[in-house]
Amino acid sequence: MLGIAVIGYGYWGPNLVRNFMQAEGARVVAVVDQAPKRRAQVESLYPTVKTYADAKEMLADPNVDAVIVATPVSSHFDLAMAALQAGKHVLVEKPITTTSEQAMKLIEEAEKRKLTLMVDHTFCYTSTVGKIKELVSQGSLGQLFYYDSVRVNLGLFQHDVNVLWDLAVHDLSIMDFVLGRTPKMIAATGVASVPGQPESLAYLTCFFGDNLLAHFHVNWLSPVKIRKTLIGGSHKMIEWDDMELSEKLRIYDKGITVSSGAESVYQLKVGYRAGDMWAPHLPNVEALAVEARHFVECAAAGKRPTTDGHAGLRVVRILEAASKSMAQHGAPIEIG
Repeated sequence: MLGIAVIGYGYWGPNLVRNFMQAEGARVVAVVDQAPKRRAQVESLYPTVKTYADAKEMLADPNVDAVIVATPVSSHFDLAMAALQAGKHVLVEKPITTTSEQAMKLIEEAEKRKLTLMVDHTFCYTSTVGKIKELVSQGSLGQLFYYDSVRVNLGLFQHDVNVLWDLAVHDLSIMDFVLGRTPKMIAATGVASVPGQPESLAYLTCFFGDNLLAHFHVNWLSPVKIRKTLIGGSHKMIEWDDMELSEKLRIYDKGITVSSGAESVYQLKVGYRAGDMWAPHLPNVEALAVEARHFVECAAAGKRPTTDGHAGLRVVRILEAASKSMAQHGAPIEIG
């Protein structure tokens, strides 16, 4: 039985505790939070769970086998590194760290100690994203032309990270999982709507090597909440609307065919194909529950997680390049 400790019982912490309480092969034995009121909530809901105000004291608890870090990103590295050095498996909220250098250090420490390091890219464990991954991997969409994503809403303003690190991190983790490829170049623009605060509106473009273009629009100041992704291919196209209750995923048999005459390139003809729309039935399972089981299985069997430290590193590298580009008014930045 894997003993789990959760550091941070704020926005996401209660969901983590609830799901790991229900995960087979695991039990939550400790929660760390500096706020007495939150510790009291844990003690009221889960009398068997020990609470701590300090993470160092918790790491000395022999009943703790794995640690989940659900705190502001600025504290991720120090807490995750301390947990690994204490011999604990680690699951870190996204983004995994504030720099790629920090992410690499965590990966190296975990590998050296043969511990599981996983990042909480929750959307990768949804049935919808799993289906999109399946379609792309099978080549059902044909050659990919574009990946277009919008994630906007009114609030919540963050004071320690900009809107890219807060919202785009979700969609970048999904893109990384679905495409299984890393862009070669990044360009981003953004603006801070509130003076002295991080950028609240941003546009991010990822350039791949075969004319595939991925574009992300994120905004804390939208009057409506939109969570939509379009993926276009030569054979089929996908619409994923996460705000839809029933048909979140729609697959369109639409595309183009290009034919050329024998005499000249100017005789190129583009034909449009419009076929049926298919909305597959997808199981309604809480993604965090699937992720919790996966983490427990990986830690117990020494398996490599789907969203391991390297997945977290790839996303942080894109965010780093995007921040550099945004500081240079959209200048393209290569990813090494």
